[in-house]
Amino acid sequence: MKKILFICVENACRSQVAEAFFNKYSKDARAYSAGSKPAKEIDPKTVEVMKEKGIDLHGKKPSGFQPLQSKAFDIIITMGCKDSCPITPKEKTIDWRIENPKGRPIEKYREIRDEIERKVSQLIENLG
Repeated sequence: MKKILFICVENACRSQVAEAFFNKYSKDARAYSAGSKPAKEIDPKTVEVMKEKGIDLHGKKPSGFQPLQSKAFDIIITMGCKDSCPITPKEKTIDWRIENPKGRPIEKYREIRDEIERKVSQLIENLG
């Protein structure tokens, strides 16, 4: 089973959204997420917009990289934070360059959520 890692700085929005969509839609792979500087909690607007898609992130906690050190990932996807994320193997890393909606109106969160959902669906399709 392939393992995918989604990374953003706080693991409070973008990478959590990607992990949730991936694990909802994929049957043959498993996703994880982490942040280089994890927040204390998932952004409440992220929880709200994911609930609109039938995914409950309430109670999930942002995570750093330490709990994942023993896992070997097939693909690592950064959300546009490559400069502040740890060095990842070039041949396994994809940078999606997705804007951070933190502090923006709820509409921006929905826009980012939908962009991530499209990219995750495409990734799963490409994994075959």
